[in-house]
Amino acid sequence: MGRIAKYTRRGFLGLGALAAGGVAVGYYFYQRPYANPLAAQAAEGEAVFNPYVKIAPDGAITVIAPRAEMGQSIQTTLAALVAEELDVDLDQIEVIHGPASEAYYNAAMFRMGGPFPWFDDSIGAAATRTTMGVVAKFLGMQVTGGSSATIDAFEKMREAGAAAREVLKAAAAAQWGGDADALTTERGVITNPATGATLAYGDVATEAAGVSPPRVRLRDPSEWRLLGRSQPRVEGIAKVTGDRIFGIDIELPDMLHATVKMSPRFGAGAKSFDAAPALAVPGVRDVVEIETTTGKGFGIIADHTWAAFQGAEALEVTWEDAPYPATLEEMDPLFAAALDGDEAFELGGNGNVDDAFAAAAPDQVLKAEYHVPFLAHATMEPMNATAQMTGGRLEIWTGTQAPGIVRLTTAALLGIEAEDVIVHTTHLGGGFGRRGEADFPLYAAAIAQHTGGRPVKVTWSREEDTRHDVYRPRAAARMRAVVTPQGPEALDFRVAGPAIVPSVLGRTFPNFPAPAEDEPLLDGLFNQPVSVAAAHYAGSVVDLPIPVGFWRAVGNSQNGYFHECFLDEVAEKAGLDPVEMRLNLMRDPDHAPARGVLERVAQLADWGAEMPAGKGKGVAHMLSFGTWTAQVVQVDVSTGAVRIEKVWCVADPGVLLDPDNFDAQLMSGINFGLSQALGQKITFDQGEVVEGNFYDFDAMRMWQSPEIETEVLQTAPKMGGAGEVGTPPAIPALANAIHAATGQRIRRMPLSEEIDFV
Repeated sequence: MGRIAKYTRRGFLGLGALAAGGVAVGYYFYQRPYANPLAAQAAEGEAVFNPYVKIAPDGAITVIAPRAEMGQSIQTTLAALVAEELDVDLDQIEVIHGPASEAYYNAAMFRMGGPFPWFDDSIGAAATRTTMGVVAKFLGMQVTGGSSATIDAFEKMREAGAAAREVLKAAAAAQWGGDADALTTERGVITNPATGATLAYGDVATEAAGVSPPRVRLRDPSEWRLLGRSQPRVEGIAKVTGDRIFGIDIELPDMLHATVKMSPRFGAGAKSFDAAPALAVPGVRDVVEIETTTGKGFGIIADHTWAAFQGAEALEVTWEDAPYPATLEEMDPLFAAALDGDEAFELGGNGNVDDAFAAAAPDQVLKAEYHVPFLAHATMEPMNATAQMTGGRLEIWTGTQAPGIVRLTTAALLGIEAEDVIVHTTHLGGGFGRRGEADFPLYAAAIAQHTGGRPVKVTWSREEDTRHDVYRPRAAARMRAVVTPQGPEALDFRVAGPAIVPSVLGRTFPNFPAPAEDEPLLDGLFNQPVSVAAAHYAGSVVDLPIPVGFWRAVGNSQNGYFHECFLDEVAEKAGLDPVEMRLNLMRDPDHAPARGVLERVAQLADWGAEMPAGKGKGVAHMLSFGTWTAQVVQVDVSTGAVRIEKVWCVADPGVLLDPDNFDAQLMSGINFGLSQALGQKITFDQGEVVEGNFYDFDAMRMWQSPEIETEVLQTAPKMGGAGEVGTPPAIPALANAIHAATGQRIRRMPLSEEIDFV
């Protein structure tokens, strides 16, 4: 922990020096690349070209795709970036996640944050993004999140493939004599067109690895063979054949098993406990206390997982009281007070909303209040990690979105150097932001200290997982607008909820200062393509020590509901068509992609056509993670319950790398979003989470899932992401469709609390 805090302070000092105009040492450290982690691990005769490409003596090519594969097929797309320039096909390479290393830091995730809309290319916005890129380099965080993986890799991984190709050609030219530029490459073979001579990459790999790479020209999209076309998933065969690729599949010699029983009240510990009943369970070997920055409780070590689970059930514990209100109803006054009190911060906005509302006639003012609940991630694979502590070194196997954080936090817990932690990143059985957390590897590391050097696989029960999540925050929004027959003249949004970034930092890097402004609280409001004379977006932080974290689409997931449903209310009051009003608000030239996707989705859905009785359509548009996304949802309520019939979705990420995969991500995000409406909600009783399994925190089932039609445009000037962008518009489009069909305006999630679903 001390290392990251010290390193971060140095990073910001260096950054400050750079901004001030010139400390050579700071610039040197920023420009110097991180050490290639493959070089230190290279096998005998293995040729390492850069952190992304290596070739074995037998010619086998390995590509490192250092982002978490959690079902979104990111490793296929990243491998295609390298393969496109390396002139090989995906069936010729092995794709692995690779080691945890600062060399794989994610700059795009940092650059995409900040208090500016994605379409804002002003000097201030550009400078902030540059600064955040520098911060990312100093921090060296290898993280998968924010739909940033392809954006971050788009140039660097193509450059890695191109550089490897060029040094291989140079080595062949040296062997044959002649000009490397005259040689051609195809499917891992170098050809001399003048003589017809050929060499496989493996034939010259050793020599090529010692050649300094030249400056490379990346191919124009018109020259692409793989990119822009759908590719078979590189892990597809392993998944359909049941190969052991997930963290929960890990099996090691002489392995023990364990589970955890953590305090059901966040921030509380045990008043007393009796381990004897747990130790009496056949197969249970030990009960150990756990205390980390992420929670307090117990680890139950056993010969097998079932015994560990039974031991956890038998363990008798009296827990301390919760340091927060015991039920949602008792939390209500905190949210009301936050909305009534002073704002903590504001982002974006323009004009003077106070003057606009003061000048408005009372019948021009529209007010509304919306609420969303705490939500769990509910990944299909419960949290797990396998750890082994020997000789002062920790080895850990787990499905993580942040292997660098695993190294730093477990090292701090055990009092060892981060370099003495080896992280093996497996595939993830669902992530959605949950597996960027440190709790599950921390608990495994804590338990591994008590197994005498034997590896131990720590598997959480489903109930332990659901009741010890880092939740999507509960939030409330108060909104008001000055409405004229032409649409809104002023918009005022106030959102109250727990702050995500301080919560994450507090349990992960408690020595790291939290920012004064929690951008996720307002993400999806202040940065939307909406032009009005006056706009104000303010956040009020609710102080609740319940852990909250990054949930799929983060703030956009709730603020999309607030923003787009309220715009529909504005359109109704103004007597305007919801699509036409939105298009009129998107009048800035920088909003062109928004207009494009909204116009196209309206065409696909035949918006404006007369609907049969009992049916309705709703629309929403959200710009999130760099991708402009519009959706229309159609519902049928003729039976008295809502059937979600169809969703039309049009997205514009600027550059499309894999059409089938992008479509799949849109559909996944839509179903993930719609699942909220059908009943997802985390509640509390006596300070403890009530919901524990899929029977009381379920997702949309296949028979409930609507037909989904997608289309992807490529007009946006910058590349956007895919994994989360389908989620934010789904809920407001559904809620607006229900209103169109029934006249019922639902301002509280889940929608199922006020209307039934089929």
